[in-house]
Amino acid sequence: MTQLELQKETVPDPFILFEYSIRSPYTKESYFRRLKRFFDVISLEETTFENRCNFFAEKGKQDPTWAFNCILKFVLREKQRVENREITGGTLRNSVKTIKTFCEVTDVLIPWKKITRGLPRVKRYADDRAPTLEEIKKIIEYPDRRIKPIVYTMASSGIRVGAWDYLKWCHIIPVNSNGRIVAAKLIVYANEPDEYFTFVTPEAYFALESWMKFRSSSGESINVESWIMRNLWNTLRPRENSISRKTINEQKKFSNTYLNMLEPGNGSSLGGTKNTPAAVTESKFVIPICFESPPNPNYLILYE
Repeated sequence: MTQLELQKETVPDPFILFEYSIRSPYTKESYFRRLKRFFDVISLEETTFENRCNFFAEKGKQDPTWAFNCILKFVLREKQRVENREITGGTLRNSVKTIKTFCEVTDVLIPWKKITRGLPRVKRYADDRAPTLEEIKKIIEYPDRRIKPIVYTMASSGIRVGAWDYLKWCHIIPVNSNGRIVAAKLIVYANEPDEYFTFVTPEAYFALESWMKFRSSSGESINVESWIMRNLWNTLRPRENSISRKTINEQKKFSNTYLNMLEPGNGSSLGGTKNTPAAVTESKFVIPICFESPPNPNYLILYE
């Protein structure tokens, strides 16, 4: 085997380099999705996603002009979609960011200033607002047992929707005072670099506790390592559909489930505009309420 062949054997595939460069599994999912769309737009004919990554990287290193033209073709098409209000400028910038990351880790040389100079501007603020108490009460009318603990927890703690993918029962610690529970401590992103703690109201804790007790009464073995949120099951046929028969030891990705439950047409009227609150702006609710002077007493009676 020649030295050149030996080098080819030891150099990782571009796909492996790209996958290695992404630390978070959730970032990886979104990056792969955006890159797949890019390959679809430029009509890359390789069969699998991995082969398409390797083909683009290898050909792009041999012919940077071809790679530049492919990216420019994609950006021009997506800019037209922005002008037609099919997507936002932020969506296009995120796609370009993904492609740039891929090219950088695979040594495809692209003059990025020529690409980014023509990208549309992005607003630096969200076009939504914090939900009102009345709207929060309306949300929890949705006929799903998980909605009440979800909304109460997010409204009182300010956590992001992605935090549910890390929350276990051991991460929720009740705070007692004079023999009664007055709050609960939440450990968010436990054992991750971004770990921090926050607090929820007793109403949120009791809603979570009720949800866990319901699962236990349905046959699930609840312990400190149980995930807080999980998929639903058919409660009308407990023997055939007992959750004790289901595998729940692995982490459940709950973020998309929660977003789907609050999508317009699924029982919620929230659309995320200036006139209506976004479906996942509970973190924007907790801050203004906490800093009201005097404190808003209605904040503790969301359950009424």
